[in-house]
Amino acid sequence: MATPGNRPGRPKNLLIELGTEELPPKALKRLGQSFARGVFTGLVEAGVMQNKEANYRYYAAPRRLAVWARDVHPVQPDRNEERRGPAVKAAFGADGNPSNAARGFAKSCGVDVHQLKRRKTGKGEWLVYESTVKGKRLGTILTECLNEAVRALPIPRRMRWGPCEEEFIRPVHWLLVLHGSEVIRTGVLGLKAGRYSRGHRFHCPGELRILSADRYLGTLKTDGFVMADYESRQSTIVKQATRLARKAGAHAVLDAPLLEEVTGLVEWPVSVLGRYDDRFLKLPVEVLTSTMNRHQKYFHLVDGKNEPVPLFVAVSNLKSRAPARVRQGNERVLRARLSDADFFFEADQKVPLEERIDDLKEVLFHHTLGSVYDKSRRIRKLAGVIAGQLGIEGESVREAAALCKADLVTDMVGEFPELQGTMGKYYARRQGWNRKIADAIEGHYFPRHAGDQLPGSAAAQCLALADRLDTVFGIFLCGEMPTGDRDPFALRRATLGILRILVECRLDLDLLDLYRQASTLYVHVEVAGNREPGLEPVIEQVLAFSDERLKGYFIAQGFDAEAIAAVLAGRPTRPFNSYLRLKAVSELFTTDRTLAESLAYSNKRIANILSKAGRSHPDSMDLDSGLLTEPAEKALAESVERIEEQVFDCFENEDYDRGFNRLSALGAPIDTFFDQVMVMHDDPAVRANRLALLARIRRLFLGGADLSKMRLEP
Repeated sequence: MATPGNRPGRPKNLLIELGTEELPPKALKRLGQSFARGVFTGLVEAGVMQNKEANYRYYAAPRRLAVWARDVHPVQPDRNEERRGPAVKAAFGADGNPSNAARGFAKSCGVDVHQLKRRKTGKGEWLVYESTVKGKRLGTILTECLNEAVRALPIPRRMRWGPCEEEFIRPVHWLLVLHGSEVIRTGVLGLKAGRYSRGHRFHCPGELRILSADRYLGTLKTDGFVMADYESRQSTIVKQATRLARKAGAHAVLDAPLLEEVTGLVEWPVSVLGRYDDRFLKLPVEVLTSTMNRHQKYFHLVDGKNEPVPLFVAVSNLKSRAPARVRQGNERVLRARLSDADFFFEADQKVPLEERIDDLKEVLFHHTLGSVYDKSRRIRKLAGVIAGQLGIEGESVREAAALCKADLVTDMVGEFPELQGTMGKYYARRQGWNRKIADAIEGHYFPRHAGDQLPGSAAAQCLALADRLDTVFGIFLCGEMPTGDRDPFALRRATLGILRILVECRLDLDLLDLYRQASTLYVHVEVAGNREPGLEPVIEQVLAFSDERLKGYFIAQGFDAEAIAAVLAGRPTRPFNSYLRLKAVSELFTTDRTLAESLAYSNKRIANILSKAGRSHPDSMDLDSGLLTEPAEKALAESVERIEEQVFDCFENEDYDRGFNRLSALGAPIDTFFDQVMVMHDDPAVRANRLALLARIRRLFLGGADLSKMRLEP
């Protein structure tokens, strides 16, 4: 325990800065927050600062990660330690002399046996050794927590540089550690701490002396042309872009991912307004925004109707003496890229999409699974099957499936891969295909990422499912399923896309059947160890993988983990049906928690009794009314008889709310039954009859969910 009042020296504010080469801009904010949080946690655990979130701040700029902490003590508080040794009765012999155990314990503590103390507990009296451990100095503490904070950073790949053995996301160059105005002797990644930082690469390329922790931000900003505070720098960019757009009578579209990336690219943001030729407005809006946002990191501008205007905002990383030249340079680069896009757009339309299909034979999908042409043929067959199951017209689906990958061999998609599907939609419309087919070509790529929109039309949903089912099953068939953090084919994302489409588009399809349909397309694909008739194990693997993603998806939707376990206990294979049952179970436990817990307890008890009696699977439920002798069992049997058909009808029609409402009528009769009736009767016939009654109840509930899986309040 800490001993109060033994902190020599007064607390001061602490500043730590790790200087690096340019850090990945998309990850900068996350890295800065993680680094600061790691240092803060280490200091709190060491007892040198208070555990208050307001007591620390993170800073992050392209070439630095930093953390400022309030009122950090220079020395860790001393603490009393107590080591317990052998029991007193085992520590001394009948003659009172210490035993070998006592002498060994004393030796390990560096004292004689007579210097040990005795401590009485509820379990007897023990020898103990008490000592005071001097607190570590701040430099030692920082060495430990800096190394731990760096080790815990979310870095997928670390690198080495020069002859050093240290690894980090980028080469490191300096370490600044100030406690008040004092440099703390510590280090990390082979660097020793000092009081020197570095400013802007061009405006202040040399070292920058920081006098104290509290003067860090001001000195960097005033003398170094560096805005180290990430949030402040981002706010500055927003204000500059908004002001420039407003002057031009437009609105700057400041999408969060692009804004974060631009904030991570600059230390000293200076925004400029640029213009491009009106003739480029004839290009699809996705081409314009992709060119400006993804490739040039510009913010595009729109008018009051959200239509693009020929203006953009570029954020440079320096204050130029000739801002007009900066603007002209950005305009020149954008003009060149848009000119290329315009050329590709016109050239691509000269070749119909259907004539490009054969070119897909030259595009490899997978070294075992064939080309993209082979994949598109599989998608066509599988999408047609799904369309049939959904009862929609299949010819349009098959036509869209044949064309859905054709734009991959266009010049535009070759230059802008992120526009695959989108360009196919535009080309299909301009080449006379109907809107349903054109929209399906683009829509089958949705959702592209977490939280993305879903395919809007039934045809697009069929294609999206077929594409992902084919990818997931095919890669599993090749034995290249995800392991740990490694998922090169993005199978987790593809599986989540399948589940989202099935649940959120309300498609009551059987996932087991879908994967079996997908497996039929691979009968002739030679994969070592996974040929017919060995496809069932692969299907089982894929379903288990999907089950885990479904659990995670439902948890992300806010459902209780126990409710999810209750619904998925029987490994159902219709995700939308599972969603309906999960909603009903959640509603049951929300509207009447007491009744729901009573039903869950009864289910648990029934399941245990049936399991011990060898009736884990309640499939035989012949009930002899003549063997019902107790009033409580008669009442329960009558209640079951009265609602059984209604409950089965409700569950058959997927009206789970009403089904559970009917089942709630069994709560009181079940409780009375267990209070008054001995299930395991001496008479085998009576015992079997009562087990049959419980089995009928168990089967009723399992039609909705296995409530025995629900965790009950203690």
